[in-house]
Amino acid sequence: MADSIVKAEAEKRVIYNAIDIMRILPHRYPFLLVDRIVEIDPDRRIVGLKNVTINEPFFQGHFPAAPVMPGVLIIESMAQVAGVLLYRDLAEKENKLIYFTGIENAKFRRPVVPGDQLRIEMEMVSRKNQFGKMAGRATVEGKLAAEAKLLFGIVEHPGK
Repeated sequence: MADSIVKAEAEKRVIYNAIDIMRILPHRYPFLLVDRIVEIDPDRRIVGLKNVTINEPFFQGHFPAAPVMPGVLIIESMAQVAGVLLYRDLAEKENKLIYFTGIENAKFRRPVVPGDQLRIEMEMVSRKNQFGKMAGRATVEGKLAAEAKLLFGIVEHPGK
């Protein structure tokens, strides 16, 4: 019980809110899929939250009578949390984009539905220059919803 109270208090901490995140990431509605950053250990680890509501545009078609967050968007949420860690200290970030270069061992363990809050934990596995790999988990109420390793590359923004 005491552990759950401590964890609940920690979740109230806000390192970056949605406005801060939009200053860091290039994503915007309807594709901004992270609401808050609650923990950060620079260059190593980050924890973010995504509040899943019935108002999400993807629920109109996935699936109307039984709304489930698409797995690919859970992976995208994980990538955006990772992106906050990468972009925040990136020199000339307005001239850079971070692309997926691969997704390894993606597994989906439970459906994510309206009303859920995804807790996304991402950890740096390796990084060399502009390429790297991060391992992540998305949980709902402490239960694993998805996990994957995300490979990334940092490139010059083609439109700049």
